[in-house]
Amino acid sequence: MTEKKVILDLDTGVDDALALAYAIANPTIDLIGVISSYGNNTQVQTTENSLKLIDLFKEDIPVYPGANHPSGVDDFQVMPVSKQIHGDNGIANLTLPIPTHSPAPLAGSDFLIQAVHQYGKNLTYIPTGPLTNLAIALKKDPEIANLIGHITLMGGALTVEGNVTEAAEANIYQDPEAANIVFTAGFPLTMVGLDVTLRTLLTKKETAKWRRLGSRASKFYADLTDFYIDAYADLDIDKQGCALHDPLAVSVAIDPTFISTISLPMKVVTKGDNYGRTIGDKSRLMNKTDVAEVATNVDAERFLNSFMDEMTNFLVNF
Repeated sequence: MTEKKVILDLDTGVDDALALAYAIANPTIDLIGVISSYGNNTQVQTTENSLKLIDLFKEDIPVYPGANHPSGVDDFQVMPVSKQIHGDNGIANLTLPIPTHSPAPLAGSDFLIQAVHQYGKNLTYIPTGPLTNLAIALKKDPEIANLIGHITLMGGALTVEGNVTEAAEANIYQDPEAANIVFTAGFPLTMVGLDVTLRTLLTKKETAKWRRLGSRASKFYADLTDFYIDAYADLDIDKQGCALHDPLAVSVAIDPTFISTISLPMKVVTKGDNYGRTIGDKSRLMNKTDVAEVATNVDAERFLNSFMDEMTNFLVNF
């Protein structure tokens, strides 16, 4: 099977860390780089988190610093609830050694532009945080919208409420202006939102299986995910387990049959009471090509089995 050239764009908190490991583990993915973003924590912290996790798996994958604040403002403050869910450092307050590599010297948006021109339709871009980096790249080089293979993003909510406000999901809420630019630019795009990610629950039964493997990485990821599961329960998000938001986006990029979608031209509301809402754009409903695939259902059992098989076979080796 031909490997997909993949770029992850992560605001590395707990589910981003799971997505990173899952992408490294999957034999059909050639992870050519990670772009970091503000979101679950500051960009400096998320960059460090990604570098530490890549070291944990003895990989040499470059991490390119991306945006450190949303469009239209000059600073960024981590939402208090993000620290409750992901820990003060984004990775459940767990410690890992100082990274052996430094961040790459190229800005994340410039790396993305270079990669699109190099790999074209063979490149898949998976952002699991705010869409600021992609909007910056598009502004610098609008041609990338026509050249890139596919974008599979974790963000938004079409058929359910948001998780920051009734209207808005967290990744989109961080920078609705950037998200609207992305959704209306004509990218080949799949939106993997709360509609489906909230149906993919990992429990302490699964993390106990990782812990029994006895490796350093398996214990770390068990502790990491248990923190996330406990936060879900404490905040009354879900008492049964934690949602695999970002890993599902990676999985869909590999195998789109995990989800069912509808084709819809999308936009993001950038003002008013519905600020940050992802919704169909009625002004473009007759468009045949400028549409996104929006996930509305998921084969959760098959995805969870696949995720656990990949992760369990991978974590035991580190």
